[in-house]
Amino acid sequence: MSVIAVVNRKGGSGKSTLATHIAAYCALRGAAVAIADIDRQQSTRAWLRQRKAQLAGETMRITAWNVDPRSFVRPPVGIDHVVIDTPGGLTGLDLARVVMYADALVVPIGSSIFDRESAAACLAELRTLPRVTSGRCRIGAIGMRVEAHSDSAQALLGWSQQQKLQILAVLPQSSAYVRCIDKGLTLFDLPLEEIEAELAHWKPLLQWLRPLVRPAANASEATPGSTPAGKGAEAPVVDQPMPTLSPAPGRPPAPAGSVDRGEPTHVAPKEKPAPAKGGLLGG
Repeated sequence: MSVIAVVNRKGGSGKSTLATHIAAYCALRGAAVAIADIDRQQSTRAWLRQRKAQLAGETMRITAWNVDPRSFVRPPVGIDHVVIDTPGGLTGLDLARVVMYADALVVPIGSSIFDRESAAACLAELRTLPRVTSGRCRIGAIGMRVEAHSDSAQALLGWSQQQKLQILAVLPQSSAYVRCIDKGLTLFDLPLEEIEAELAHWKPLLQWLRPLVRPAANASEATPGSTPAGKGAEAPVVDQPMPTLSPAPGRPPAPAGSVDRGEPTHVAPKEKPAPAKGGLLGG
């Protein structure tokens, strides 16, 4: 079992959007997924209720896990992956508890200086934690609501160079996310022809997650971009070309690898995922 946590101290950074999309991607690979929503707003629970109305039996692959961040317990029986949607302002012991059981941390970062400074403070604290410093818990940053070649993108690139943290993917602003979330869906649930451009931006993040998100044994695997009912599945979007965030003329390129283990942005790491842990969140 793998545990993926979406973390950022700043509210409104897009954590719930990322968490629901990652959960849906895991489910499309045939896995049983639990979303642990430890944010007081419980946004993912509302999303799951809408999803149940839209997709009927398909929702059984994603379940809500009611968990207290101060005392994690085992997830529901039969779960392959846990996705944790964390609250804004997560620091100290509460943050350390999440990291203690996480295999990967996804950090959404907006385009403003407030977003970057908040993310830098969060990153500094994360880098003091043993599982991060040892590389057992990987960190990936995602640019949220950022156009690839805008001034905001260049500011984010400069920030990533300063922080020595690779930006795995940049997701532009799109009304498609709002339409999906309101219906309990994600981009991965919609017909490919409707959201092909948006899905392409996810490619590097999905490649980075892929070693942790292996298809469940003997499970039927759908493809991102298929229809909600499973009809007319298209070729996987994750194998299509992906535009990347480019530095402005005269600026050096971003570091080739992530801060923790130096993996290239577009190449899945060769290491096998960490073995299931015993104890509270162990598989």
